[in-house]
Amino acid sequence: MAAGIFFVRRWCFGWPSVATLAFSAIASLANAADEKPAPDIRVGAAAVNLEADDSMPIAGGIGLALSKGQEGELRVVAVVVEKPNVAKIAIVACDVLFVPREIVDPALAAIEKTTGIPPAHVIVNATHTHHAPSTTNIHGYERVEKFCKHLEAGIVAAVEKANANLDGGEATFAFYLGEEKTVGRNSRLLMKDGKVYWIGPKDDAVKPTGPFDPALPVMAFRGRDEKLRALLYNHSTHTIGTRSPGKRSPSFYGLAAQELESELGGVVGFLEGASGSTHNLGDVSMDQAITRMKAAVTDALVEAKPQPVDQLLSVKRPFKFRVRAFDEAAEDDKVVGYVRKYAPAGEEAIVSVFRNMRRELKAQQGQERETTIQVVQIGDVALVGVPAEYFTALGLDIKRRSPFKHTAIVELANDWVGYLPDKEAHQLGGYQTWMGFHSYAEIGTGERMAEAAVEMLKEMRKAK
Repeated sequence: MAAGIFFVRRWCFGWPSVATLAFSAIASLANAADEKPAPDIRVGAAAVNLEADDSMPIAGGIGLALSKGQEGELRVVAVVVEKPNVAKIAIVACDVLFVPREIVDPALAAIEKTTGIPPAHVIVNATHTHHAPSTTNIHGYERVEKFCKHLEAGIVAAVEKANANLDGGEATFAFYLGEEKTVGRNSRLLMKDGKVYWIGPKDDAVKPTGPFDPALPVMAFRGRDEKLRALLYNHSTHTIGTRSPGKRSPSFYGLAAQELESELGGVVGFLEGASGSTHNLGDVSMDQAITRMKAAVTDALVEAKPQPVDQLLSVKRPFKFRVRAFDEAAEDDKVVGYVRKYAPAGEEAIVSVFRNMRRELKAQQGQERETTIQVVQIGDVALVGVPAEYFTALGLDIKRRSPFKHTAIVELANDWVGYLPDKEAHQLGGYQTWMGFHSYAEIGTGERMAEAAVEMLKEMRKAK
């Protein structure tokens, strides 16, 4: 064990934490070490930095925006887990808004050639930072081809390096379900006029329209020497906000991961949860959000208990859906009615962006599309990869019905098909339901995806 481990501890609930030497934490880890669980897996991890510059349009807003400078690194983090003679999987997190299939598929094909890991055994997640160059066409700006090439190459390189680091990587797996309930909340607030909040003043908010999920699954991999080789954590809030305005950034989740990495050792990555309906809304500053996430993750790490990896499995299946039909006049009224009242200064620009998207989508109504759903099992922990900004209510539904002791939703995995709200959210309306490149799947697609994911989980559980 390291001579000293600095952990972040709270002075009181809801206030920023400070770093202090936690002797109880060291004692807890020492007790875990005394149990000396037999390493039953091998683990390799690596992080690759992505190249970006100020000329690249930033994704995440409405209309073209550029950055000036960067804080932290935009990274691809990969963790390869192998159960000898059974299976090998790779878990990849990318500091971008989306990872469209046209980037993921060729990357996975290259990974299979160089490492032997099949595409069905690799899950690629976007951390959903709103402060990285664009990887797709949306909201009045296009994908940055040069950056997309860097991203594709970065995914391949990160997995290759992690796979190479399997040598001498005998490890144990530890898990704890922590909690962080202060950095985000359900952001689809019902306003007095019946509209659902998106941007602008929220003084007239009546109540949230759905749940917030504070769950914080933390997965730790330690070597025979008890040193941390890799740590992954999962949480469900939109990844928005920078310490310094206008900079490229992995935002608070990614910055927390990079600081934890320097403090704890090993490679640390973040997996975005079902956060289509949850944001910070400015309730917590970026410094506070980073500090609180670090505190919650380190608290969970202290509590994480080694557990056997009796099964290591991954299944990826195709999922078909259709582009929904829409009434142009009704959709235009939704956008104009909201923006004119809550963001009048941006009315012309915002309305134009949505009209242009609908103009292109008009001919695509009813078209069938195909994407993928993935389920990964590490012992008694299941990861469900969905390719959308998935509403929290749907993610919680999957968790409730999962046959696994612990289930984490990994949204924006392997593809991007826009927002997937639940049926009730569609009835309420709001930005996430307005027709556009960001939200085009027919109503009910989110529920069908949940059903498919639960069936996959049940089948995987039975395969034990």
